[in-house]
Parts: sequence; C-alpha cells; structure tokens
Amino acid sequence: MLKKRVVLTSAMMAVAVLASASASAVDVRYVLWDANQMPAYQQCAVDFHKKNPDIDIKISQVGWADYWSTLSTGFVSGTAPDVFTDHLSKFTEFAKSGQIVDLAPYVKRDGFDSAAFEPNLYEIWGRDGKQYGMPKDWDTIAMIVNLDAAKKAGVSLADLQSMTWNPRDGGSFEQIIKKLTVDTHGANALDPKFDKSKVAMYGYQNASNGDMSGQTQWSFFAVSDGFRFQDKPWAPRYYYDDPKLAETLNWMASLPRQGVSASYEDAKALGVDAMFAARRVAIVTEGSWMINYFKQNAHFDTAWVPLPVGPSGSRATMFNGLGDSIWTGSKVKDQAWKWVKYLGSSDCQSVVAARGVVFPAIKGMAQKAVEAQKARGIDSSAFLTMAKSRTFLPPIGDNGAEVNEVITNAVESVLIGKAGAADAMKTANAKANQLVKD
Repeated sequence: MLKKRVVLTSAMMAVAVLASASASAVDVRYVLWDANQMPAYQQCAVDFHKKNPDIDIKISQVGWADYWSTLSTGFVSGTAPDVFTDHLSKFTEFAKSGQIVDLAPYVKRDGFDSAAFEPNLYEIWGRDGKQYGMPKDWDTIAMIVNLDAAKKAGVSLADLQSMTWNPRDGGSFEQIIKKLTVDTHGANALDPKFDKSKVAMYGYQNASNGDMSGQTQWSFFAVSDGFRFQDKPWAPRYYYDDPKLAETLNWMASLPRQGVSASYEDAKALGVDAMFAARRVAIVTEGSWMINYFKQNAHFDTAWVPLPVGPSGSRATMFNGLGDSIWTGSKVKDQAWKWVKYLGSSDCQSVVAARGVVFPAIKGMAQKAVEAQKARGIDSSAFLTMAKSRTFLPPIGDNGAEVNEVITNAVESVLIGKAGAADAMKTANAKANQLVKD
C-alpha cells in the first residue's frame, strides 16, 4: 500500500526467533514496520526454522516514521537487514540504485508458482524480466463509521452502505456527514444554528495529503470521478493536471471551511485514527490493515462500509500489495531466498490469514482472514466488496521519491488553502513528468 501502514510504535522492537537455535546456524535478519503483524511472522519464523534448522530468522520491527531512513542508513553503512518488507512506492528507487536482488533467477531455478497469487500482485513487482519483490498481502480501502453517532443522527446502516458522492455538492455522502457533524450545543451542520467554531464531533476527516498516491485520502474519490494516475505502471506520463483531480481536491478543501471536518493542520497533528477512537470524528477512511487497530481502540459500536459510488457510476479503490525484498549487500542471499520463498508460501500465508490482520496475497486466503475477523466480532466484508469494485494500482515510475515530493507539496498547498487545485496540480504535473523523463 502506498498508504503508510500505521503501527503501534515508531521505535525499533527487536525479536529473535530462535527455535532450538544451533550454534552453527546462519542468521537471516528480517525487518517489517507493522507491529500488528509481528505475532504472525514470529510464528512463520518458528515454523520455518523447524523445516530449516540451519537457518535462524531474526525479526525486527521499526515504525513507519523511521523505517525508510533506517533502511537507507543500513544500505550505506552495510548493516541493512537481509530481507525487508518493501513498498510499491519505494522499490523502484531501490531497484534503480541496485539495492535489491533480482529474484527471477531464484524463481526460475526453484520453479516457484507465481500463479498462486491474486492477479497482478506478483507482476507489479517486476520490470523488464526482473523480479524485485515477493507478494505478501493485498489491501483495499473502506470507511469506518461510529454507529452510535449514526443512529443518534437518524442515519441507518443501509444509508451508509449506499452513499453516493460527487465534487459539486458532495452527494448523499456530504449530506450524511453534515448530519453526523454536531456542535457543542447539539446542532448538526444542516441546522441554521450550527456553530462551526465549536464542533464536538466532525462528520468526516481526511487523513493527510496522501503523498503522490492519495491511497486513503483522495484517490478513490478522484478515480470514481474519472481520474487516472497514468496509462500503465512505468508509463512516462502522469495526469495529475486532470480537472477531475482538481475538482476533487477543491471539494475536500471545502470541508473544513464548512466545519464538517477539522482543519488540515489539526487533523495532521492529532491523527485521524486517534480522533475517531476519541469520538471526535464519526467517519474516517482507512485501509484493511487497520481493522485490528480500530477493534482494539474504538470502544463503541462501529461498522466498515464500502466507499461511496462516484459520478462514474462505480466505487473505486486502490488495490495495493506489499512484498518482501532481499538486500543486495546480504552475505546470506541463498538463505534469505529460502525465507522469502517461505513468506510467499501457503504455509506462512495461512498463518497470517488465521490472525486476521491483513489479507494474504495467495488466492483464497482473504476469505480465511474474513472468517477469523468474524470470529472476533468484526465484519470486514466491505473490503471484499471494494475488491470487486473498480480497482486501480498505485502510481509507479522512475524517480519516485522526487515525484512524490512535488505532488505531495502541491496537494498539501490545496488542502491548507494556499493554492487553487487547477494551477497547483498543473504546475506540479509538469515537474513530475519532467522527472519521469530524466
């Protein structure tokens, strides 16, 4: 996911998995950023060691905020982990700079069956016959709703599951979030007496600028309106200057002005997930990797619902997937490959599915994860609904870090009210396309 995987801590938490470790065993260091997934991969490591007693897997967790800088420092100092969880927005730069191993020769040598994965999850990690990542999971986006607030406002679950949206008046979605926005005197945003300077609960909150992908922030609105990032992955042209994106961003920037969302600055400082858990906002948009977070932290009645239907007549969601990559500086590449291959196997992904934290990449495992979640009182079917809707891949191209900075700054300038979307995105798109060509 181009959306940042939110974790419970940003400090490094090292865990050595050493099931009856041998003094002569080879250590393979593995790092991930999501603390919620640690227990599942610890179990995979234990199971792997039983089958490969000559290899010890040592897992570390580093929070998203420090993850990529820690990796970069490790690349330079020669201390990077042998295997790490990779992201589609990052691997292009790593591949270009020669920091990650081409897995294609290993895949061919061992006859690894890539057809076992959900469509496109394997292929998207490749380029020009080379393979830079092994798929581990996939995700889509949905909305989580405070059902207590919805019932109080007279909004039914059926209303929430059938929302529509457009950038002109916001559709039924905007009407619903106005009903859910309540000031300290109990008036909602449809009431002439509503005081937007004294809001007790906002109806909806956008998370942030969303980087160049806008995964949980604006991409689903824009694509449901007809926007597209590029013609295909690696295409040397972006379409961030599309008026469809501009009108989406302008609509989003209007929400704080109406008082139905907090200001961009306040939301960024407080964190939208924490705001939801604290009952400061009634609806937020998040990825399927956050299912357990809200189960643990939102102590009231909630429901996951599909994203609104846009002007195109369909819902839209980014279909993203993480992968595992091997550092080219690893001294134990063969052992690292065995671990990566195991991470991509049904043996490990079945363990992950049973934990119900994410949807594993292998076909059919998502339903197992849904059943595990249902056993804990969570209905995550909205994410499967979105997977069957219009899906699109994140933007992928050369010089991703530079492009990301340009687009992120432009989107943020619109959301904080410093610039109009049409001009800001036109200028940013020209810079981004020049960077892709360089």
